[in-house]
Amino acid sequence: MKIIVDDLSGPAIAALLTEHLDDMRATSPPESKHALDLDDLRRPEVTFWSAFDDDDLVGCGAIKRLDATHAEIKSMRTARSRQGAGVASVLLTHILAEARRMGFRRVSLETGSAEFFAPARGLYRKFGFADCAPFAGYRLDPNSVFLTREI
Repeated sequence: MKIIVDDLSGPAIAALLTEHLDDMRATSPPESKHALDLDDLRRPEVTFWSAFDDDDLVGCGAIKRLDATHAEIKSMRTARSRQGAGVASVLLTHILAEARRMGFRRVSLETGSAEFFAPARGLYRKFGFADCAPFAGYRLDPNSVFLTREI
């Protein structure tokens, strides 16, 4: 698998992110949907990666700088055809290593509390993330789970 910093200009990543946003809209009420769109992912405080198997886009993920030592994971997604094949673990390992290299000491995230998000919560917990209070302007929400870990 090859993981690259992506400028979000290609049609394949646009399609994968549209799929991601469609799933978030279908599983979370509007006030609980925190996924970023393409314009928000292009902001300077966000670094975005795409993962490829040969020429096939198989996943993506990003970190958003919150402050000098704290970043948030955003837009983790595995292509439907590759879910359960370990793509997310490889991508998350890469993102955590890059966050550490960038000088961050803590990485946090928000994900859903619904059953749809159970695989994501399991992945993050497997990687040492633990429940935490809302951060970076989030509020307590029964549809959200907040997780964090030191790196």
